[in-house]
Amino acid sequence: MSPEELELRSEQLRRTTDPATLSFSSTAELAPLEEIIGQERAVRSIDFGVDIRSEGFNIFAVGPAGSGRTTTVRRFLDSRAAQKPLPMEWCYVYDFDDPRRARAVSLPPGRAAELRKEMEDLVQRLREELPRAFEGELYEQRRRELMLAQQSKQQELYRNLEEYLSERGFALIRSQMGLTIAPMMNGEVLTSEAYQKLDPQTKQAFEAHRPELQEQFDKTMRRARELDRQAREAIENINNELAGFVVDQLMGDVREQFTACPQVLEFLTAVRKDVVANVSQFVTGSEEEKPAPPFLPRGGGERWFSRYSVNVLSEASGRQCAPVVFEDNPTYHNLLGRIEHRAEFGAMVTDFTQIRGGALHRANGGYLIVEAKSILTNPLAWDGLKRALRNREIKIEEPAQFYGLIATSTLQPEPIPLDVKVVVIGDGQLYQLLYLYDEDFRELFKVQAQFVPDMARDEAIGEMYARFIAGLCQSEGLTHYAPGAVARVIDEAARLADDQEKVTTRFAQVADLVREAAFWANRNGHDLVQAEDVRAAVEERTFRLDYAAERYVQTVQEGVILLDTEGAVPGQINGLSVVMSGNYVFGLPSRITARTFLGRQGVVSIDREVKMSGPIHDKGQLILASYLSSRFAQERPLSMSASITFEQNYGGVEGDSASSTELYALLSALSGVPIKQNLAATGSVNQLGQVQAIGGANAKIEGFYKVCKARGLTGDQGVLLPASNVRHLMLRDEVVNAVAEGRFHIYPVSTIEQGIELLTGLPAGEPDEEGRYPEGTVYHLVQARLEEYAEAMKKAGARENETGARKPADEEEPPPPEDGAPGEGEG
Repeated sequence: MSPEELELRSEQLRRTTDPATLSFSSTAELAPLEEIIGQERAVRSIDFGVDIRSEGFNIFAVGPAGSGRTTTVRRFLDSRAAQKPLPMEWCYVYDFDDPRRARAVSLPPGRAAELRKEMEDLVQRLREELPRAFEGELYEQRRRELMLAQQSKQQELYRNLEEYLSERGFALIRSQMGLTIAPMMNGEVLTSEAYQKLDPQTKQAFEAHRPELQEQFDKTMRRARELDRQAREAIENINNELAGFVVDQLMGDVREQFTACPQVLEFLTAVRKDVVANVSQFVTGSEEEKPAPPFLPRGGGERWFSRYSVNVLSEASGRQCAPVVFEDNPTYHNLLGRIEHRAEFGAMVTDFTQIRGGALHRANGGYLIVEAKSILTNPLAWDGLKRALRNREIKIEEPAQFYGLIATSTLQPEPIPLDVKVVVIGDGQLYQLLYLYDEDFRELFKVQAQFVPDMARDEAIGEMYARFIAGLCQSEGLTHYAPGAVARVIDEAARLADDQEKVTTRFAQVADLVREAAFWANRNGHDLVQAEDVRAAVEERTFRLDYAAERYVQTVQEGVILLDTEGAVPGQINGLSVVMSGNYVFGLPSRITARTFLGRQGVVSIDREVKMSGPIHDKGQLILASYLSSRFAQERPLSMSASITFEQNYGGVEGDSASSTELYALLSALSGVPIKQNLAATGSVNQLGQVQAIGGANAKIEGFYKVCKARGLTGDQGVLLPASNVRHLMLRDEVVNAVAEGRFHIYPVSTIEQGIELLTGLPAGEPDEEGRYPEGTVYHLVQARLEEYAEAMKKAGARENETGARKPADEEEPPPPEDGAPGEGEG
């Protein structure tokens, strides 16, 4: 097939959308796109993962950045959450039985804030009503009556004791030290000095009564103390009765409001008991009556009353359905909550009111979305999330305490039951790493939602893209689009997908193009965005990012980078590679050379020898060597050495897209047939000699075109690319126009034989029955050169054996004796 017959036509280089197929005059006429397009596989996976209730079926959304993963997940979960009722709300209250703990209480939606407000009002009313009740006349009268009755009984006890003592010659003495017994004589109490002066018989008489008197005295004192205790208990009972009456009156409304909440009723019962037991705090506000319980502020005052507070961790907050929470900073504390501390007298203290909820608390009963990279780069966050999902509960604890780094006592909130679907968003590499090395991941994230980077370019795609653009214009106030501009955006979406039959699903990039084109339409004074505005947006973005590519072309023009675009040279060819700078990809042509010579080393890659190449490139090198052997070493081994390299390559090389190009250079070097330097080639080769598809075809072609244009298009320059890459061509208008005008050419090739014929102008050749190639073909010349090498190696080997070849060590004869030295057997 002649080059003219093989060459691609300009219409094959870019598939364009006909604006006439779009049934609108402006995107302002269209309704915004609501459904998710191009991600049916991911949507069905998410739908399955959300609805299945079995454990471990959380979702990992896999896809490239910008493919709409987050937008799709949030939109889907929002629609599904709208069908679910509001979940239960959770709060923490003081545990009166164990102050080191905090009790978790669940309430129906909207009731947590009500309980918090009711408890605040209740405490305020108690602080007003209890002092008023204890200052009332009725309470004072009952208390006074009790005290008087107690005093009357005590006085009667003391009178009886005095009479008893008096009958036996003793008196009851009251002093600052208390009550004591003293002897009497002649109606007077004896002092110590007077008692010592008594005669022994009198003293003995007094002492004889002391055991009996002391027993009666102790009995009276015990009875007096018992009366004191009974009086205190009676007063306490009155206090409790009065306080309980007041509390019950004030708490009745609260109990009635939360009748359907057993945990709240249990809490209110504990509150009543504690208020009655600590009524003095309400009446006197004294701070010295009782020390503060652990994990409550020391002392009384306002903070003492915080024990009756309600700490709300999650509430509806105006929502009407299940929550969808996206945590963009998934640290350990932001996910699972924290226990805050405050400084008091130089020490850090805390209590249950300083427990703060995390994203899991807010998402409980709904859905949580996190990004894989963010959660994996935050220490302990991933382990904390897995532990919560595995145990199905949210346990708030300090990481240092959990890992045993500290042994001090701290607050221990009661765990909260967890019911949540978690969606982690990441790329395929992270998914594979987690699946291979994290056993918990396999058990907890059983659903993979695969987001694809592109979708089929069918008849419906025009309307979908138009509605997407319409929605973006409406939401952001952009200038609306004319049909021609929408058609141009679709063409650019196909270029982003590198496929004529597909368009990209990376709508973030498409949205940026829509915004930029609207800007240029405003700059140009257009009422609607036109196709030329979209073209201007693309060209301006290229200009902003294309400095490195332009600088490379300049170095070629200046002769710094050696590259020929005219003439023909044996063993030298123009290869094509791509470079990525940020989000911009451009092609760079480079010179590949091959040299052959006598030897048996085979094909040696200089780049591989100095470790400047990657494994995929090295694989391509071995494949081309295998193809060469299969063609020319069926009857005898290859007797040759060859070296191949990318000239002026200082940054390394990877990929096999140049393996066919390297093979062309090697065949040219062996045959001596020069390769046309006006052509560049790309494509990988397999062991059968077939040229296989490569990536970045558009950038590679445009890269060589820029170099040729800078040096001046001669009309015979062009590129060889794999035939299987033709469907991927979405070239820029300038290249397409150059091909249409015959100033540039693109040739699809399927085999090495097709490629070498285009590059040299000679046929490759087909072997006959004896494996010989016909004269006038490239392969005949290659075969002849290899035979010359074989003969030369054979002759060189024969000469070496005749002149200097050494026998093996075990066959060598001993050297003759030196002059004057005795020979063997002499001496």
